[in-house]
Amino acid sequence: MGKTDSARKGTPRVRGIAARAGGWSARHRWAAVGIWVLFVVLAMGLGTAAGRVDVKDSEAMSGEVSRAVQITESAGLKNSVDETVLIQAEDASVKATAPEVRAAVDSVIEAVEATGEVTGVTSPYDSKSISDDGRTALVQFEISGDRETATERIEPVLTAVEKVQGEHDGLVIEEIGDASMNKTFDDAFGEDFKRAELSAVPVALGILLIAFGALVAALLPVALAMTAIVATMGLMALVSHVQPMSETADSVMLLVGLAVGVDYCLFYLRREREERAAGRDARTALMIAAATSGRAVIVSGVTVCVAMAGMLFTGIAEFEAMGLASLMVVAVAMVGSVTVLPALLSLLGERVDKGRLPFIDRIKRSRGKGSGSGEGSGSGESRVWRAVLTSVLRRPWTSLVLAAGALAAIALPALGMNTQNLTLDQEFGDSLPIVQTYDRLNEAFPGGADPARVVVKAEDINAAPVREALAEFRRQAVASGASKGPVDMVTHDAENIAIISVPLVGGSDQEKAEKSLDLLRDHVRPDTLLKADGVEAPITGQVAGSKDFNDQIVGSVVPVFAFVIVFAFVLMLLCFRSLTIAVTSILLNLLSVGAAYGILTAVFQHGWGASLVGAEGVGAIISWLPLFLFVILFGLSMDYHVFVVSRIREARMQGRTTRDAIAHGVVSTAGVVTSAAVIMVAVFAIFGTLSMQSMKQMGVGLAAAVLIDATIIRGVLLPAVMALLDERNWYMPAWLRWLPDLTHDESALTDAAPAAAPAVRGDDEPERVTV
Repeated sequence: MGKTDSARKGTPRVRGIAARAGGWSARHRWAAVGIWVLFVVLAMGLGTAAGRVDVKDSEAMSGEVSRAVQITESAGLKNSVDETVLIQAEDASVKATAPEVRAAVDSVIEAVEATGEVTGVTSPYDSKSISDDGRTALVQFEISGDRETATERIEPVLTAVEKVQGEHDGLVIEEIGDASMNKTFDDAFGEDFKRAELSAVPVALGILLIAFGALVAALLPVALAMTAIVATMGLMALVSHVQPMSETADSVMLLVGLAVGVDYCLFYLRREREERAAGRDARTALMIAAATSGRAVIVSGVTVCVAMAGMLFTGIAEFEAMGLASLMVVAVAMVGSVTVLPALLSLLGERVDKGRLPFIDRIKRSRGKGSGSGEGSGSGESRVWRAVLTSVLRRPWTSLVLAAGALAAIALPALGMNTQNLTLDQEFGDSLPIVQTYDRLNEAFPGGADPARVVVKAEDINAAPVREALAEFRRQAVASGASKGPVDMVTHDAENIAIISVPLVGGSDQEKAEKSLDLLRDHVRPDTLLKADGVEAPITGQVAGSKDFNDQIVGSVVPVFAFVIVFAFVLMLLCFRSLTIAVTSILLNLLSVGAAYGILTAVFQHGWGASLVGAEGVGAIISWLPLFLFVILFGLSMDYHVFVVSRIREARMQGRTTRDAIAHGVVSTAGVVTSAAVIMVAVFAIFGTLSMQSMKQMGVGLAAAVLIDATIIRGVLLPAVMALLDERNWYMPAWLRWLPDLTHDESALTDAAPAAAPAVRGDDEPERVTV
């Protein structure tokens, strides 16, 4: 039988999911666009109708902190939301017993009670909440109602206290507590993220305008990313009834969705434009893009999804929510890239270049003339990267040693990385008034701003042995040096529960406070409370939560790293059918992650260059970031890696030598990889400018890692390693050849693309199963 009509006309006969999806969408353009719009609308509509469930405190993590919440909730007690009003004379000689201070205390009590939002208000003169130096007094109370919504109801109380402050000159009257600190955190987080969100899309669009030189082409990636994000928001609401979500998961989902949505569309669109510029008709160009870039999108998308799934192994609800949300947005963006994008390109045709920017065209044409095959010619090649690559391929050993040595040196500081949950003053510095209140309270009452809370449950809380154990615990908490007091206790007789508040020695010094906590947990508690029969006494609080969270994160590192690395290795092995490429892919990604860790540690822990990003005096890395960075970076790095290596393999299988294939693959993809990396670095760098140190650390870490990955790793190390390995790049041992073959059919492209004869596959190779 002769060639089919499509083959005679030059349309490549390609196989695989991406090629078939692209072909169907191109033939049924309106149907593909309609299905996508319907999916986005339905996902958002159903999600809105179903409502969303967020992670509760009792579900946040396992361990003592979670158990303490469960005990109080199962007893019908609402976990208290404690607030404190600090009252202190500006003149250090004026004591808390002075008439003007007493008058202020009475005014505060009257004002907060009048709001109707508080309960259990206690005077410092009754509770003995006066500092050792006699200067500072504390009015203490709880916010009534549901703990989960306390932050939304704290505003009237804060306003009342602020009004009292205005009526008493010469005194410092400030409120601090669970709800007020959470409100400060939420407001700062909301403002920061809103600023980042408003900046990210225009920045990405501006870079795409420069990359494509046309408004329509630049809008397509942003439109795909935003519709994928909207659809995922709806899906998150539906899934939250099984796996609760969180605001942090929203932020991560938007960040990842924008990055991969733009990347995937960029890869596809640039290849289609490149083929059209090389003389292919629109249909052939689209089919080649589907078979090559479309497949690379699927491979990288699946790899990113696998990496994100690693967060499900942490046992921490917040991480599980982030992992699932990220996984969903990547999957949605990947599906959109290989379905609705080909349909839109087919519909638009030449109109994809509408809204051209003349000055960018002139720059590209001049670059094309200067390089012979530059971007202006449509090949997508870069004169700068060709010069770099020529040097690398001429001296691969030198390039490998210098680049790997530089990255290893950058990674060295990470060996001494110190992780912890950041305290309020570490998170915000001196930028917020409540931080000064936090410092004043810790100075007057060491540990009083973040006390440990012991939730004691007994069969009979008033039994003599239990009462003796409670009294002995309070005595030894101070005698052991874990606390300087006062150690307060509230008893709930009907529920047989007592809650003890223990200010920890160390205060805002996390390391010292954790030592005090360990003293309570490992010595004071076993010697007192746990000697009474039937007593359970988990210890919670900010310091306990930080330590337990950090310990659980550290315990999750090995299983998460192992899961991500093993699955990424297997996927690369199947998709490139090369043991060598699978191994080098993992090693190169680990090197870029290590370099990112080193930069984070150097800047935020050791303070090298910290003033440049506004991170002076932090002294630690927030505990969730290393694991989060590993998962995100390992996934996103595969975008570039799969795209570049796919192009190298494609050239090699069409008959080029390995060295020529490396040169062609790296240089021809340099433009799109550079554009994608610039967008990611710019978006992540926006987060590096925010006020919260956790967001700043995340932004700097991600931006630095992507920059290193797109330049040193893909532009120097990858070609140097592949040049040294030469034909061993394609090594697949005979005992592994039974594995499914998920490579794409490069030889099918030769009907439409001029190239040398494709390399012949061995007789013992299995039948191809393409994706």
